[in-house]
Amino acid sequence: MSQSVTDLEKLRARKGAVRRSEVPANVVAGLNRGELESVNLVEFLVIDHVKLFKAVRPGLSLDDAVAKKLSRIIKDLATAGVMQRLTATGAAFHEALVGSDAREVVYQQLTEHPSDVLRSWAAYMDAADETLTFAKRLKQARKFALDSNMGVREIAWMSVRLPAAESIVSDIERLYPLANHKNHLARRFAIEVSRPCGVWCKHITELKQRPEIAEDLLTLCREDDTKYVQDSVANWLNDASKTRPDFVQELCERWLAESESPHTRRITHRALRTLRKKA
Repeated sequence: MSQSVTDLEKLRARKGAVRRSEVPANVVAGLNRGELESVNLVEFLVIDHVKLFKAVRPGLSLDDAVAKKLSRIIKDLATAGVMQRLTATGAAFHEALVGSDAREVVYQQLTEHPSDVLRSWAAYMDAADETLTFAKRLKQARKFALDSNMGVREIAWMSVRLPAAESIVSDIERLYPLANHKNHLARRFAIEVSRPCGVWCKHITELKQRPEIAEDLLTLCREDDTKYVQDSVANWLNDASKTRPDFVQELCERWLAESESPHTRRITHRALRTLRKKA
């Protein structure tokens, strides 16, 4: 049984549990019905994608044949890792609907859904679409990058990086407008999508070897006043320090010489943490 609007509003203001066993039963039920979005990784990992799809299927513009096909695929993925499940489910939606008039309708329904899992499926529909140019991928990903849910924001950059890592290197200038965006979430996305050693994804070898490719991009955010962006820039440089310590050391010294911003000082201090440990 669905919970009342009042109960749902109370649950949406909750703090996430520390352990899976501590997630309240009514929260698990709300997550599995697609009425709630997860508020942390612990909650995200307790979601049963099979139950979730069964619950949300009536609200999606899928014909019976497509719905049954997607249901089988989601069931087959039940024992897979969470990232594999998300990626494969998004790809399954794309492949089942490509060329169909219903594709854009379903895509929109997923992007606007209360469940962060469904919004993530939509992002991975884009990742699976081989016809998208790099510019189009960035445009499509923007709504996910600006999402209120932290998990969807992580999926935003992963869904671009997965199919377009080479373009991140060759067309890095396309990230500059995002790094200059008034919304700090867009700025953070521009840095995070280009990290040499991004979390939960394949490394970009060329950026590990030649991080100077991204120097202009990083410089756009060197005085950012938002901790979320500062941490991303610092983590980018800390990644690079493991393969190109010379570049990171020199860049941080130059930034400090050129800028008196406390934000730059914080970024460089965090960027050099691995090098300090080695020293």
